[in-house]
Amino acid sequence: MEKEKLRIDKYLWSIRLFKTRSIAAEACEKGKVKYNGAAVKASKQVHIDEEYEVKTEAKKWLIKVTALLHSRVQFSEAINFYIDISPEEVEDKLQYQGAAFHTGKRLSKVGRPTKKEKRDLDGFMGD
Repeated sequence: MEKEKLRIDKYLWSIRLFKTRSIAAEACEKGKVKYNGAAVKASKQVHIDEEYEVKTEAKKWLIKVTALLHSRVQFSEAINFYIDISPEEVEDKLQYQGAAFHTGKRLSKVGRPTKKEKRDLDGFMGD
């Protein structure tokens, strides 16, 4: 019967919503994991048919627990242990928001002159 107990931080890590268990525990600590609208501690026990609201860097998840997973498995297997019931419009908004950020790279041939252009300018100016 001891195997049936599972902490929320370990569960979120094992279904691959978080890269490490410590990041999952930190998310719980910061109130990014909610059950019935209230923030949960990392030590909260997970039970089948519970729904959790989880905010990760990538998106805001709404998941329903379908089975308990005690160890981390590959993604194709992990998706069988929960149902993603996130609203579609929330996913789209976050996806477009990420694409709108400027990467910081400047466009080619725009801005400062290249070495060749500098040499051509120096030759033209007579320096």
